[in-house]
Amino acid sequence: MAKLNRWLLPEGVEEILPKQAWQIEQFKRQVLDLYRSWGYELVIPPLIEYSESLLIGMGSEMDVQSFKVTDQLSGRTLAIRADITPQTARIDAHSYKQEGPTRLCYAATVLHSKPKSQLASRTPIEVGAELYGDASVHSDFEIISLMLATIKTAGIDKAHLDIGHVAIYRSLVDAAGIDEDQQVLLFDAFDRKAKAEVAVICAKAENADAAAMIVALIDLHGDSSVLNQATAALAKAPAAVIEALEYLKAVVCKIESIFAETPLNIDLSELRGYDYHTGLVFAAYVDGIGHSVANGGRYDGIGEHFGRARPATGFSASAKALLSKISSESSCSMILAPALEGEDIALEAMIQSLRERGEAVVRALPGADVPVKCDKELVNENGQWQVKNRG
Repeated sequence: MAKLNRWLLPEGVEEILPKQAWQIEQFKRQVLDLYRSWGYELVIPPLIEYSESLLIGMGSEMDVQSFKVTDQLSGRTLAIRADITPQTARIDAHSYKQEGPTRLCYAATVLHSKPKSQLASRTPIEVGAELYGDASVHSDFEIISLMLATIKTAGIDKAHLDIGHVAIYRSLVDAAGIDEDQQVLLFDAFDRKAKAEVAVICAKAENADAAAMIVALIDLHGDSSVLNQATAALAKAPAAVIEALEYLKAVVCKIESIFAETPLNIDLSELRGYDYHTGLVFAAYVDGIGHSVANGGRYDGIGEHFGRARPATGFSASAKALLSKISSESSCSMILAPALEGEDIALEAMIQSLRERGEAVVRALPGADVPVKCDKELVNENGQWQVKNRG
């Protein structure tokens, strides 16, 4: 039997070593302070729940993404969270009932049964925010603004924003009369941007005008001028499509007004999170990372499964992805204190004072090598302990 490499981790699962771990923890603290300054309240949902509660209303993709185990106490199936959004929706609807808008935030690890993209982690550390109880353009814009502020907190000055609206596609599919089996094929073709396949499927639709507009969505992507093209291409669309398009225009107008420096791509064929998103969808990308670092959208009504349907919009961002471009060799200053020999009240007081001020003080151990991270040391000069640079 071959000897196992016991240090190997599962594919897509990684350990975080000290310097990067501190960077991630500091980022989480800064982000939570940011969210608090915007009026968001912190929640810490459980890592594992009954699967029927955690996955209800989230669609087949989330079901596949979630690890499941049998609860030894009840015999019921438990799921490990792959997304914190449904948990916050339950909290808003059932555990933390408030009238009017509710703002919740979180910072925690999730677990994916498979990576969302080739280079993505299966154990991402997510930070995010959700806004419940408001269905207006203002709440979507607030969430997008907070997402961009989160990215900036990671030291990234420039992000690329993709934005779409799944209700446009959904309403056209309903109007076209495409049956459920064909809808599955159509969604797959849209996901691959396979226009020829989309056209073949739509040719079988009951409503030829709606089908033609579905095909047109494939080419409706680019800068804000796409919205004018969409207005013309979708002029005969159902009222729900026109309403969604006008909503998208309003959000884009606010983004371009406040975040003029942020590159913006509009894509009416983007169906990210289609299983549970109901309106606006968006994602942020940064140079050098081959997948989105943050994404979100509107998901009205999920709270209905927990007894209270509410308008909802939110986003989540991957701390690991956002900080992946920061060198793990960044400096970390430490002060070396002499090994404990006898009792030196002045030395102990000095060490305690330094630590209370936020300094890292490492006590030397008799006979052990001096930690290489210590670039300073405590030295007794003329009966006074002082911090000196190590030569």
